[in-house]
Amino acid sequence: METRQKHIGRLFALFTITVWGSTFISSKKLLAIYTPAQIMLTRFLLAYCALWLLRPRRLALTRKQEAVFFLMGLTGCSVYFYTENTALTYTLASNVSIIVAAAPILTAILAHFTGEERFHRGTLWGFLTAFSGVVLVVCNGTFVLKLNPRGDLLALAAAACWAVYSILLRRMGQGLDPVLVTRRTLFWGAVTAIPLAVLGGAPFPAAPLLTPVVAGNFLFLGLIGSGLCYVLWNKAFRLLGVVATNNFIYLNPFVTIVTAKLFLNEPISPLALLGAALITLGVVISQRPAKQETEKSCAG
Repeated sequence: METRQKHIGRLFALFTITVWGSTFISSKKLLAIYTPAQIMLTRFLLAYCALWLLRPRRLALTRKQEAVFFLMGLTGCSVYFYTENTALTYTLASNVSIIVAAAPILTAILAHFTGEERFHRGTLWGFLTAFSGVVLVVCNGTFVLKLNPRGDLLALAAAACWAVYSILLRRMGQGLDPVLVTRRTLFWGAVTAIPLAVLGGAPFPAAPLLTPVVAGNFLFLGLIGSGLCYVLWNKAFRLLGVVATNNFIYLNPFVTIVTAKLFLNEPISPLALLGAALITLGVVISQRPAKQETEKSCAG
């Protein structure tokens, strides 16, 4: 039964990463009309409303719990997306992709020091293997890297935000409905995204929302990319653990270049394919300790 649950958790994580890796296509189309903050706010609002319709009941929380959800909305939604998108304006996209891919190892370190999960040797070896693959995939045969302190630090801040969000989700998700947890997180994500959208100063064009392309991309980002995927990621946390689930983030750059090949006809180099193999191997290695530990506990 436990093995079946882990397989389900891996399917949830893999589906989520596949969607997240392809959302850039929708975002790229919408960026021709809207600002990143406007896109972020709209997708959070759509996801929040959809989850209300799916589960129309309130989540009773104490002030302390509400404060934690506020932090989850900041670190897992608004500030995460804002720092990642802003980093792209200062540094190369390859730099951002590589640095953000450090989120799983940052999560593993934070989880160890907060007592959530122990740091295993396999986690480190898996990180080194998968991260090497991430570099090959992101560079995709070009190897053009240029340091930019401001942009690179913003990308690192995004990775750190995701690590903090992961630990908070691990703690708050226990015993609560994943849909309600996700909905409350998205609520605070939307609330904290409003100032970012307003401070941008750009008007929000309403007319394009009536076109199928714009409406379809927003619905995909909101309902699937945010609503459904955040819920599935929450469920994967419960089935696999925070570290094992976040290791699937290593696959994100490869999913991105595959979808870019399919929809934008961008090339994939042989080195990128080698990188994909290393990423897959790294994810497998990084999940082995948890599996071995489970077998020992079962044998005991």
